Amino acid sequence: MVDAAYARLDEIRELTKKRLADVRGRGAHGSPTQRSERDSFATMYEDRLYQLRSVEDRLVFGRIDTDDDKQHHIGRIGLQSENHESILVDWRAEAARPFYEATPRHRGNISMRRHITLKFRDVVAIEDEVLDVDSEHVASASESGTLTGEGALLASLSTRRTGKMTDIVATIQGEQDSIIRSPLTRPLVVQGGPGTGKTAVALHRAAYLLYTHRSTLQNSGVLIVGPSPAFLHYIDQVLPSLGETGVISRTLGDLIPGIHATAVDEPFAARVKGSKRMAKAIANAVASRVRIPSELPVLPVNGVRVPITRADIEEAQGNARRSRQPHNLARNTFVKSMISLLMVRYREALDYEPEATELDGARSTLQMSDTLRRVLNTAWLPMNAPWLVNDMLSKPHRIRQFAPWLKDNEVSALTRPSGSPFTVSDVPLLDEAFELLGPDPHEQQRSSARDDAESADESYVNDMMASMGLSGSGVSARTVLDHMNDSSDLTLSERAGADREWTYGHVVVDEAQELTQMDWRMLLRRCPSRSFTIVGDVAQTTALGGTHSWKTMLNPFFGADGWDLNELTIDYRNPQEVSDIAGQFAASEGLYISTVSAVRAVEGSVERSHVSDMSTAVDSAIRHTINLMGAYVSSDGTGRVALICDPSVRDSIDKQLRLSMKNSEDVSDEEFARLTSQPAWDAQVGVYVPTDVKGLEFDAVVLCEPGLIAQNSASRLSAAADLYVAMTRPTQKLVIVQTEEDSARIAL
Repeated sequence: MVDAAYARLDEIRELTKKRLADVRGRGAHGSPTQRSERDSFATMYEDRLYQLRSVEDRLVFGRIDTDDDKQHHIGRIGLQSENHESILVDWRAEAARPFYEATPRHRGNISMRRHITLKFRDVVAIEDEVLDVDSEHVASASESGTLTGEGALLASLSTRRTGKMTDIVATIQGEQDSIIRSPLTRPLVVQGGPGTGKTAVALHRAAYLLYTHRSTLQNSGVLIVGPSPAFLHYIDQVLPSLGETGVISRTLGDLIPGIHATAVDEPFAARVKGSKRMAKAIANAVASRVRIPSELPVLPVNGVRVPITRADIEEAQGNARRSRQPHNLARNTFVKSMISLLMVRYREALDYEPEATELDGARSTLQMSDTLRRVLNTAWLPMNAPWLVNDMLSKPHRIRQFAPWLKDNEVSALTRPSGSPFTVSDVPLLDEAFELLGPDPHEQQRSSARDDAESADESYVNDMMASMGLSGSGVSARTVLDHMNDSSDLTLSERAGADREWTYGHVVVDEAQELTQMDWRMLLRRCPSRSFTIVGDVAQTTALGGTHSWKTMLNPFFGADGWDLNELTIDYRNPQEVSDIAGQFAASEGLYISTVSAVRAVEGSVERSHVSDMSTAVDSAIRHTINLMGAYVSSDGTGRVALICDPSVRDSIDKQLRLSMKNSEDVSDEEFARLTSQPAWDAQVGVYVPTDVKGLEFDAVVLCEPGLIAQNSASRLSAAADLYVAMTRPTQKLVIVQTEEDSARIAL
């Protein structure tokens, strides 16, 4: 049957290739309607071909047998024969649900579940779970040697790590599947300790929602927000491998087009910026630029003195505010109102009724007046968001003016030199400013010029279509222009990424416990439907402005009854020994631990090394790292080893590790060159600080001087979370290296 599925996949691929080649072979000829149709079909076939290529690996992974001797094979996508008979059931289809959820106690009509393991296109293992103990499958599976329980899951847990997260579609567990298939409409929190599969569940949920609610999500898309670029690299192959490509991945620092924030504030400053009261500070900063100028000049217009009065400015400002538009758009109303009021003053100063040409001249004089322009700018200043935020944060008196509730130490924490790079914590402030200000005034002018040019182009195309007899063809001039400008070729990701006001059909937020109140305000703008999958673990919160209680953070945004909480409790990543030591430490520090147990034990998976001083500790950590490289790192790119330490010693340890690797007899020159040339996000061996490894996993971890990490953390809770994160990264081995002094700082 596996051969039949791959044969059908090959047939569909070849058919799709042929259809794509036929469409491309038509060239650029034909009417606008024909060209538009050709481009649409080409895009459709290209997307389909990419999907068919992405599901090649482990196309088939399961089978369920029913009481009436029917069989359904489960795979990454659904496949049918030419006669429309089912060959493969898509794992997201309702018919595939029992493969994940059936148990001996609640099996429905499923008598057996089979796990199929493939290497390339060859079947290398079969494992049968018989759910009906009275079934004849018991004897046949026992005789063939395929009778088992959790072999497929345990085998997947023991494989070496790579720089990419793999899907869990073949080994989804019951508690995970129920979350994946939850309704689209309500915000869903997936709380779980390290290794419980939170991220994998969220990604498979995104794939399920795209499959189940295709018509709802195909034009709006799904946004995935991750904690770092390295994390997004790590997960970027999961959804394509499940047959889905309509997903946009971003970090918080990249959510605003044109802003790429990578700098990070000190924890205290980040907490201040993350408070929801900073939204009021931004609003105050915008409102302060609407005022009455201290000097109101008299304007000479055609020999007539036209006064600018306080009453006129207040009336024009009132008209602008009543428009309820963003600041820069409302300014257009303010300017038009002022010109109209000044024209009234001009006519009142005359002792005759002016002709239209004279009034047009007077209006032009007002519009070109530099004096009036300065007054109008003072009364209603045009601004863009980066300027506003930079101006506020670079001037302590501005911060005190707009956020009078801040204490002196908070003002000092926020103050920085003008022109400093924007930080990740600045992005929600910028987004708030963009929302209140509206379009950049300079961009408005460029947009107006583009609109004028496009209007002229549209008139030209209309005339051209009329001369060709295409006026009644059903194709608009706008459509033709879009194709001429290639705007129709933009992908969903490109269109969404270029539009700050784009709203998504669903948003997945990973490591959500780190988000501040201002971060949530920014995300809610991007999903007015409030359809969220919120993934996190409150025991891993390291940000001072993050959450240690989902209710405290989410109730103000979604309402007390407006969201659901699901908790994952089984640790699939860590050996039992690692899970126990990490959980006991975290609980002793007052963190909420949701993990109940790990699914496997690995003898010797925790090792301790006690040394006399810091220099010896570094040497020991490096020696252990190189030894673990030999055990887990392979030249085929599999295997990952991490040395985790405090930021204060990270660079020096990294240099020493590279030097030791170069001089090691166990590391060849070729292997050294290969390992040290790998990009940071795909490194098989690396030195990290705790925040670097959040959401990632390694075969082995060496934790050096954990007490130093705790000592330099922003708070005791942050320290506990940092160490909990660090200890729970390995799938096979954890080594803890401590000096006597460090053991006195903290006992693990």
